[in-house]
Amino acid sequence: MAKSKLIQAAAITFAVFLAGCATTEDTGSSGEATSTTGTGTTDEELTLDTDTTEGEQSVTSEFQALLDQTIVYFDFDKSEIRTEFRTVLNAHAMNLVANPNMSIVLEGHADERGTREYNLALGERRAQAVADYLMLKGAAASQIDTVSYGEERPVALGSTEADYAENRRVEIVY
Repeated sequence: MAKSKLIQAAAITFAVFLAGCATTEDTGSSGEATSTTGTGTTDEELTLDTDTTEGEQSVTSEFQALLDQTIVYFDFDKSEIRTEFRTVLNAHAMNLVANPNMSIVLEGHADERGTREYNLALGERRAQAVADYLMLKGAAASQIDTVSYGEERPVALGSTEADYAENRRVEIVY
């Protein structure tokens, strides 16, 4: 019961946070809240469904879709979190806050350009940037471990810019 109250409080806090976020981009909708599951480049509005027969609040499919996104991509030679991934990271932070016994590993990666040592350090900076963001949003440091694989575990083996972009990432592993 205490866990459901914590999840309910976290979900309400998240909804209030998103409602308070101002966006400058108008999608041309009629102003009604819509359900979206895309990655989005702005903070998307989420709605919460309440299952009163069970007495617990369940998160919507949109929130679950955000949690299902476990990769954060980075620009070349950068460790700053791109704006379009903040909503995803906010959802992961809420999930960690609502589940204090849960832990994650943040795996930092880089493309093959640069020395092995430099790419290991860059992967670590990227993983740490995500960890810092999650802790800023309320996750406990004890819930987060970071590791860097540098260029050692590419998902794309080509040498095009698109391949490099896929390899510049942090993977969130529960």
